[in-house]
Amino acid sequence: MIKIFEPVKALIFDCDGTLVDTMPLHWEAWHETFSTHNVDCPPEFLKDRAGSPIKKIISQFNKIFGYSIDVNKFVEEKNNRANDKLKKARAIEPVVEIARQYKGKMPMAVASGGSKRHVEFSLKSIGIFDFFDVILTADDPVRGKPAPDIFLEAAKIMGVDPEYCQVFEDGNMGIQAAKMAGMYITDVRKYI
Repeated sequence: MIKIFEPVKALIFDCDGTLVDTMPLHWEAWHETFSTHNVDCPPEFLKDRAGSPIKKIISQFNKIFGYSIDVNKFVEEKNNRANDKLKKARAIEPVVEIARQYKGKMPMAVASGGSKRHVEFSLKSIGIFDFFDVILTADDPVRGKPAPDIFLEAAKIMGVDPEYCQVFEDGNMGIQAAKMAGMYITDVRKYI
């Protein structure tokens, strides 16, 4: 069972792979989009960057592997593919149960590297969109993971000091960001 730490006053959740089982759907969309550009992307490259904004991932991909993929075009293509696939998304029950249990009892936020459109669609598709006081995404003007900014901004908006926040994450970038933010961390991969 997932534990809420004693001094915690607010909960912050990643979305994809934490609240909603969208990662296989996103991997398909990534693969299909790279294929249309006649490019192979090593799976480890994407896994190591899970939780980061797509623009940042593609910029790094271009730099590391010497490509010149149009970042904005790629983002639009990948998002369109993912949006079609997200209709099949399912809740990750052990984590969603925590959100259900604390709805209305404690401030809660979603802090995701995904697009606003996808995050909102995913949360609505599993019926928990209205659980959260704050939803921050890659479309908001804060630095994405692994920088701690998105978690710190969520805490600030909720009016809770970072040391009293607990982050639920499934990605190494998000865990790194939560550590830098000075927050309690639950790696949900241990529970799903």
